[in-house]
Amino acid sequence: MYHSRWKGCHYDAGLRYGRILRKNGNNPMEGIMLHDERRRYAAECLPIYQQYYPEILEEIHGMADGLGIDFTELSGFLMTMYGFVFDNKCSSVAISQNGHTFLARNSDFLVSIEKLCDSPLYRLDHSIAFVGNTTAWTEIEDGVNAYGLACGLTFVYPVKIRPGFNAGMLVRYILEKCRTVQEALAAIQMLPIGTPQTITLADPGGEIAVVECNCERFVVRRPQPGENFVCTANHFISEEMQAYQYDGEDDVHSHERYEVMCRACRSGDGASVDFLKRLMAGEMGFMCQYDRKSGMDTVWSSIFDLNGKTIWRVEGNPSRRSWKVDQRLGI
Repeated sequence: MYHSRWKGCHYDAGLRYGRILRKNGNNPMEGIMLHDERRRYAAECLPIYQQYYPEILEEIHGMADGLGIDFTELSGFLMTMYGFVFDNKCSSVAISQNGHTFLARNSDFLVSIEKLCDSPLYRLDHSIAFVGNTTAWTEIEDGVNAYGLACGLTFVYPVKIRPGFNAGMLVRYILEKCRTVQEALAAIQMLPIGTPQTITLADPGGEIAVVECNCERFVVRRPQPGENFVCTANHFISEEMQAYQYDGEDDVHSHERYEVMCRACRSGDGASVDFLKRLMAGEMGFMCQYDRKSGMDTVWSSIFDLNGKTIWRVEGNPSRRSWKVDQRLGI
């Protein structure tokens, strides 16, 4: 797993990163071909990002210039993620009890890109600093910022999409611009959403929530009465979003993972780093026990201790690899 650092203005940060990749002989777009439908969709997304998040386009422009490749190819790939690519499978849980709040997430993805994953530290001009994790670049899949706001996405199979922000860009926007769960909820409601996803949110004040949303609906799930947690996998839970549920085989154990998290959190042993390490490592039921021969596995696992101000991460499957503390952000 890489540990990149981004600083300065968005364009210069992207330019520096692109140049480093080019110097090392790495072209992240090598072997990636965008079909016409994805190109058309990306072109329709461009004015939306220009209006709501022009800095992100500057970063992508800088990276494209650093790599010496076409901006439209690079931006087209990033803007069409989660709407046309279906290999992202993840689990997220947030729990808050007795003044301690945590967010934990397993990122389940293709084994072939395991070593290409990145945990970037962003300290950009006029932006909130954050540490994130990603299977690509620029878009972020989970992280925590300098205010202790943590969030993580889970992929939901796209039944309906329209031009707008995808899951990874929503998480990136939240980490870079929001300080609390309430600010994040307001931001998601304000932004045009393109793809279906769930986003788990938590802050040091004990606020936790899961957003289930797509291009037509926005639902916020909070803890049920008597409970202190929210969790999600790769399907919608709320009644309001059932009309957008993919009617196909759950071959990635999404429902099983969701039930394992709920059952474990209801056991009363939650709200500790040790509990979440054991949960995400599959010690309480199926969470990461994939057959690597199938081509998929848990490629990293994160725990954000928002009151203890500590980031824990496993670079690989948490049932086989060790947890380490990330101190780069200094929260």
